[in-house]
Amino acid sequence: MKAKYVNPFTDFGFKKIFGEEASKPMLIDFLANLIPEANIVDLTFKDKDKLGKTDADRKAIYDIYCENSSGEKIIVELQKAKQNYFKDRTVYYATFPIQEQAEKGEWNYKLKFVYCIGILDFKFEENIKSGEGEVIHTVQLKDQNNKLFYEKLSFVYLEMPHFVKEVHQFGTGRNSARLDKWLYFIKHLEDFQSIPEIFKDEVFIQAFEKAEIAKYSEEERHD
Repeated sequence: MKAKYVNPFTDFGFKKIFGEEASKPMLIDFLANLIPEANIVDLTFKDKDKLGKTDADRKAIYDIYCENSSGEKIIVELQKAKQNYFKDRTVYYATFPIQEQAEKGEWNYKLKFVYCIGILDFKFEENIKSGEGEVIHTVQLKDQNNKLFYEKLSFVYLEMPHFVKEVHQFGTGRNSARLDKWLYFIKHLEDFQSIPEIFKDEVFIQAFEKAEIAKYSEEERHD
């Protein structure tokens, strides 16, 4: 059966659903439920290409780079194929929104929060070996006593192969239920031929409309 909706694990599909100005309501809703502590009510897209300090330095090209109304920085990276050093890459990418906050002249070094989110269509190697099956991994800097040492840098990794919930298993809390909907949407979008009843609200209907393959030419889909 021919797919009706784009694959969100492709650059084209992910951009259409979450990475364009017209997609902002979907991105806001998704991130607000993934990282509720960020208090996201609006977002501004930022330049996705970040250069190093010299021409010889390697640059970072984000899938999505945005900030909330408080100026906190949010990077979203999609990774379809397994990459051994994906964690290293996200740490490297996080250094750019940290460095760009530097002010010329007198500066007290106060930084805005930086969130780095990775949506993975593979499992981390160590989780395969250990048999761990958690979907969401939230990582922050902690000391030797496991106490939070620095709260303004947060990495959130979604191991999507571990998301195996069916609709009747969705969380009951407001954020958890909504987030489960988004994860279910991302995981199964390419398999849908119509909009399931659980997605009959405005934001998800917009997401399905943005995801319709028929809206785009062959050239657009392979650009």
